[in-house]
This record gives sequence, C-alpha cells and structure tokens, in this order.
Amino acid sequence: MEEQKKIKEGFLGQRMIVLTPNIRKSIKNNPLINSFYLTAIGYYPHAVGHDRERKTGSAEFILLYCIDGEGYIEMDHTTYNLKANTFFIIPKNIPHRYYSSTKNPWSIYWLHFSGTNSRMIYERSLVDNQHQVHAIPFEEYRIQLFNQIYSILEHSFSAKEMEIMNFRLLYFVTSLIYYKEINPTVYSQDAVSNSITFMKENLSKRLSINELAEQQKISLSHYLRIFKNKTGISPIAYYNQLKIQHSCQYLYFTDKSIKEICLLLGIDDQYYFSRLFSKLIGTSPSEYRKKHKK
Repeated sequence: MEEQKKIKEGFLGQRMIVLTPNIRKSIKNNPLINSFYLTAIGYYPHAVGHDRERKTGSAEFILLYCIDGEGYIEMDHTTYNLKANTFFIIPKNIPHRYYSSTKNPWSIYWLHFSGTNSRMIYERSLVDNQHQVHAIPFEEYRIQLFNQIYSILEHSFSAKEMEIMNFRLLYFVTSLIYYKEINPTVYSQDAVSNSITFMKENLSKRLSINELAEQQKISLSHYLRIFKNKTGISPIAYYNQLKIQHSCQYLYFTDKSIKEICLLLGIDDQYYFSRLFSKLIGTSPSEYRKKHKK
C-alpha cells in the first residue's frame, strides 16, 4: 500500500456537483427517471493525494472511471488496481476506501447513482457474481456525454432537464457496462461466437453439424457441449433460427415466393420451412407477409 497525505477533495481543475435533497426528491417522484438517477458527479484531474474512506459505505452506488494514471480501491479485504481506461462500481452500504497512486496519480470521472433499478444495473458489472476492474478502450464520445450531463446540471434543475440528464446518465453508464456486448467483434473470439459468425456468413448453404464442428477445428461432442452451454440450444437449431430471421427480411422487402426464399436459405422443403417459421415467429410466412406488407 502506498503511503501518502490524504486529500478528500480539492484538486486543480476539479469539477463536482452534488444534487440537493429537494432535487433528489423531485427526481424520486418522477416515474420517468426514478428507476435510475444521478445523485452526485465529478471529475478529478491528476488527483494527487486523493483518498476517500467510508467505513459504513455509501447510500448510493459509486462508479469510478479512470482515464489517466492509477489508483486503488479497497473493499471486502481485496485491493483493486484501477488504471487508465478502466472502471469499477462500488456497491452501496459496503465499507470501502479508494485512493490515488502517489507516483502516478489518477484522473477520474466519478458519479453516484441510485433508483429502483440501480442494483440491477450494478449487478450487470459483475463477472460470475464477482467484482472486477473492467478495461475498455478510450472513446471521445463518452467524455462528451459526461460533459453534457455536467453542463445540464450547471444550467438548470427543471423537470425536463433532469429527465434528459438522467437519460444520458443511463447511456453513459451502460456504454461502460455493456461495452463487450455493444462491440461483439472486439471481444467475441471464442469458438461459439466464431461459429455463429460463420453461420451468418453462410445462410444460403446447408451446413451439417459435423461441418460446423470441423470449421472450428474441435470435436463434435465438445462443440455441441460448449455451444449449448452458451446459447441454450443446439447449433442446428440456432442456425435455423438465423435462417428464419433472415427470411423475414425477404418476406417484408421482396415479392419472392416461399419456394424462392427457401432456395436462397438452403432449405429443401418449403413445408418444413413453413412449419419452422410458424413455430418460431408465431404465424405462417404468408400471414407474416400479409400483415407487414400492409
């Protein structure tokens, strides 16, 4: 642990706004935004000596997003190292301490959030129900979004401004938490994800389960097991779902016959296609086209 002089707040260039009780009350009474809302926000650049300890925790969830330098978070007898382009969410009511490195002080964007959905949002940041420091690439739009939130709070606390501010807050927080899902090509390098990409690129073919396993260079039994563990269904069932989803586009945007669509999707039996379509979509292909063409 690094020894340093403790400073809670007070850094050159810092920005900080804490919402007053009356503003929080108005937000809590607003059904549009009371499920997830901001209670405090700030930016501490080059925060030398920054050290904050809450022995009984905080009444809100705390998100720390580091863009430069590094620091540490102590919680549940574990120390987490927060470096540039990483973030961490501290749960509410949990004793904790966080502090900046003396040799390489952090620059952090931080915010406190609450609301009826706040715990569910926080839990989406967990990995196998465990806390984790998340690494994400720096993206300028995220900083612009943070500045927009801050600018609204400097300008007005009216109902509409608070609604806009909290909508953007949710976008900001979820852009961090769901980064991997938003950018699947960056993170999806496992065999199942690669196989799904291969399926999407070959919807016009009639790929067998053996061909799908061979394409990933793994045994059939292992391929079947890991695919079902990740998706909940078999590879062929998933492949057929992709074909049916794609057939909806043909039915909606073209005048191709069912037989022609089957040929484009590598399906020999149009009656089988119609049964599968009805099972997955809840209506026949012809009814789907009739309904959506209108």
